Amino acid sequence: MSLDETRLVSDRQAALDYHEFPRPGKLEIRATKPMATGRDLSRAYSPGVAEACLEIAATPADARRYTSKGNLVAVISNGTAVLGLGNIGAQASKPVMEGKAVLFKKFAGVDCFDIEVNEPDPERLADLICRLEPTFGAINLEDIKAPDCFTVERICRERMGIPVFHDDQHGTAIVAAAAATNALRIAGKCIEDIRIVALGAGAAGIACLRMLMAMGAPREHILMLDSKGVVHAGRNDLTPEKREFAQDTALRTIEEALDGADLFLGVSGPGLLTGEMVARMADTPIVFALANPTPEIMPEEARCAAPDALIATGRSDYPNQVNNVLCFPFIFRGALDVGATQINEAMKLACVEAIAGLARVPASAELGAAYQGERLAFGPDYLIPKPFDPRLLPTVAVAVARAAMESGVATRPLDLDAYRRGLEGQVYRSALVMRPVFEAARGTARRIVFAEGEDPRVLRAVQAMIEETGARPILIGRPEVVETRIEREALPLRPGTDFELVNPESDARFRDYWGSYFDLMRRKGVSPDLAKATLRTNTTAIAAVMVHRGEAESLICGTVGQYLWHLRYLREVLARDGLHPAGALSLVILDKGPLFVADTHVHTEPTGAQLAETMIAAARHVRRFGLIPKLALCSGSQFGNLDSRSGRVAREALAILDEVVPGFEYEGEMHTDAALDPDLRERLFPGGRLTGKANVLVYTSTDAAGAARNLLKSVGDGLEVGPILMGMGNRAHIVTPSVTVRGLLNMAALAAMPVSSYG
Repeated sequence: MSLDETRLVSDRQAALDYHEFPRPGKLEIRATKPMATGRDLSRAYSPGVAEACLEIAATPADARRYTSKGNLVAVISNGTAVLGLGNIGAQASKPVMEGKAVLFKKFAGVDCFDIEVNEPDPERLADLICRLEPTFGAINLEDIKAPDCFTVERICRERMGIPVFHDDQHGTAIVAAAAATNALRIAGKCIEDIRIVALGAGAAGIACLRMLMAMGAPREHILMLDSKGVVHAGRNDLTPEKREFAQDTALRTIEEALDGADLFLGVSGPGLLTGEMVARMADTPIVFALANPTPEIMPEEARCAAPDALIATGRSDYPNQVNNVLCFPFIFRGALDVGATQINEAMKLACVEAIAGLARVPASAELGAAYQGERLAFGPDYLIPKPFDPRLLPTVAVAVARAAMESGVATRPLDLDAYRRGLEGQVYRSALVMRPVFEAARGTARRIVFAEGEDPRVLRAVQAMIEETGARPILIGRPEVVETRIEREALPLRPGTDFELVNPESDARFRDYWGSYFDLMRRKGVSPDLAKATLRTNTTAIAAVMVHRGEAESLICGTVGQYLWHLRYLREVLARDGLHPAGALSLVILDKGPLFVADTHVHTEPTGAQLAETMIAAARHVRRFGLIPKLALCSGSQFGNLDSRSGRVAREALAILDEVVPGFEYEGEMHTDAALDPDLRERLFPGGRLTGKANVLVYTSTDAAGAARNLLKSVGDGLEVGPILMGMGNRAHIVTPSVTVRGLLNMAALAAMPVSSYG
């Protein structure tokens, strides 16, 4: 067996294992309500369920309020045209339909049931689907052969009051049209003027041409070819769908049709287009070879024939993959959320423009992280967004919802600004919690200096920071390195215009900087030579001196190196005039809400006074997020049951807080489970001063705090914002090397907040 054959066998087995283990299939059903007590049961089923039934009987639209219908899509197929596999039957299509359901959930939070039906007759299939309307909020038709698919969709759209969308037709058409929109922009051509040749007259090909016509392509500029050649007016073997595109022409072959053509659209089979044919096309030809898995022509051959060609395929291993996942999760999301009765042309065109427009704006931080090493800049190799672009959900769903409202098919109009914010909160888990921070930071024009300005994560965060806040970034880094990485990351950043750049090797302020550092440290064992060496090599020290001298309001460091190493230089330079590190506070965003943990980095074994200071500072910072602080002081001792070190310092801290009356709820010393379970805490310590569940956990050592933070992140799938360095007047923050671009952006927003916002 050859190496390639061995690899194919291995890949096949890996795919089968993926579907079989650890449990068969790709889907499961989970309850969304508690089911732990008899009371829960009585509400979920008899007798409580009757109340919901009666409400729906009286007001059918209330099914969306009391059931999952408003977020439930049926993915339905009879297995007659499955992917590139053909008519393999309904049951064999189930893995594909399950996969489609998984994509709905992954990309847009839409729940799905996959339904495979043994029914080849299109009218009977349509009748069956129509009878399912009470269950679902929308219908996604999938892998039904042409021309049957046209019949099924037409009947369902006529009879049903919910969206019906055949993704093989319209999903492909929308994404291909988005790619064509941008290809025409790059080629400098207008859709009204181009000649289009389409090879493939099935559902996808016809839908693509209809979409291009809806965008302005004249019907007389389109030539369609099927397996028998050009679809012309003299043929008597045409279906109604093909007859729509029949031209009165003497052209009969694809070679003749392609002479001078601007756009080739292939939704047919492998190897049907040659380089010689591409060479016959117009200048800057657009070649969309979408047959899967092998396109009509491989991109290398098309590029060889026409070096300036703009090429798209259906494959993920080449640029410009026309992938339906760019469309269907998000068009359904928008349609469901406004209660659309259908997905109409206006909604499809809105989807086209939203997808196309997203490719023309700079790549987001998260997108760069997901596609490391790829150049994500609008151009011939980036005509449409990548599937994992997190901006697709808010961008496309909002555009679709707006179009549904404006075209009169929405039954539940939305506040689109609030809707966008909610969707962004789904995509970026920190978005909702961080919104008050970003709002306070926006327009403050605080200067933020990044000590590790050469880090690609910092560069992407700076790009996002410029877009989302009014802060003024300063980067410390070598100009040639920074510019090379900006180019590699395809970021529209301009040194000197979008940010200030400090060169640690040759900045003209070097003498002033080392002089300032020496003045601060001369009585702490630092000589002039050591001061010079430090300010030539230590970017954290440079950033701290800049803040000390008033050339920046805050700094962010820590993408490389140890936390305490960075903290040393911040203490040396900035811990004065009453400022000193009071502790590090980490916000961990969980599915059930935010939870703060302190002190994770600063005081290894804090005293009682340090713990009290940490708690006061933590409460102040929690309020910055618009939350009411509820603090639990956690230790190995629980309400005095152990005479341990942790218990003693906890009790000392509580005594200090009792004296100062800090103005927030707190209690301790206790175990973590008691902090998070009010019922347990009430049994152990009735009448305590902390009500409800704590949202701030303060520990008596960094070991314990760090362990809690890491468990919440790793096991609890928590997203960290921070650590926030408290007690330094928002003049400095130290991140950790695992920080993401979004994490850096969140920290930049915190650093950009005015100190007055601390309360």
